[in-house]
Amino acid sequence: MKIVIPGGTGQVGTILSRALTGDGHEVAVLSRKPGPHHWDGRTLGAWAGEIDGCDAVINLAGRSVSCRYTAANLKEMMDSRVDSARVVGEAIGLAKRPPKVWLQMSTATIYAHRFDAPNDEATGIIGGTEPGVPGYWGFSVDIAKTWEEAQRNAETPETRQVALRAAMVMSPDRGGVFDVLRTMTRLGLGGPVGGGRQYVSWIHETDFVNAVRHLLHGDLTGPVNLAAPTPLPQRDFMRALCRACGVKIGLPATKWMAEIGALVLRSDTELLLKSRRVTPGRLLGDGFGFEYPEWPDAALDLARRARSSARADHSRTVRRDD
Repeated sequence: MKIVIPGGTGQVGTILSRALTGDGHEVAVLSRKPGPHHWDGRTLGAWAGEIDGCDAVINLAGRSVSCRYTAANLKEMMDSRVDSARVVGEAIGLAKRPPKVWLQMSTATIYAHRFDAPNDEATGIIGGTEPGVPGYWGFSVDIAKTWEEAQRNAETPETRQVALRAAMVMSPDRGGVFDVLRTMTRLGLGGPVGGGRQYVSWIHETDFVNAVRHLLHGDLTGPVNLAAPTPLPQRDFMRALCRACGVKIGLPATKWMAEIGALVLRSDTELLLKSRRVTPGRLLGDGFGFEYPEWPDAALDLARRARSSARADHSRTVRRDD
């Protein structure tokens, strides 16, 4: 297959490109950086020729959510997602030989902050109006809804559309969310945050890639949750990560301490405090099997691979110095 990945230079795009290239597919990554597959994420250009005649598009474009939720950043988060989805839809609609499938990145953050029951695609509650949460959390839900709407509104009658409501993708690669959590844990900061009752949804990179493969070759359309089937409270999530990293102590953090930490990291506490209890109802119903359905097993694998990668980096550094 020829697969085009707009916005594929980030962590998730790197994971997918590596796996799909390894499968023998031709992968073209569209990037804002100068190069043969340059695009601006807003307007049609020569890049649209890559989509005409390709087999699949996986659009991952969008500004990182790991930032302070200022008005300017929220606008950039919204515009970068909606504009890219809109223009990818235009390119597919104009193609003489449109792709058979368009996987559009979305987010599990679209669901409500809740503890009582999991959110799957059939019974999940869309967030934005739930009581007792900061009002600005609704912006993230609005972004997700508008993002998905941009795909639905695209006129692509010959192309199957799927919205990937993805949880946090866990990979040992440097700079990813697991790398950040592992670093915090090794510093003794792997305790519960704000009491730790809020649920964490996640997916191991192996299952994320396999789910994408499943969707490329299947017939599902519309929203699909990409999350492991066993979300768990944040305190249990971090306890398992501490064990996987061989760390005995994880200091707890109150909400105000989390605010200070988020300020230092130039991030936002919504990423820590919102309860994301998401399950993959449609994937399971379609016969998909997870290699890492439970977080403790996934954490052990990721921590082991992170240590192995760190040792390899150290060995290369020593050889260069010699």
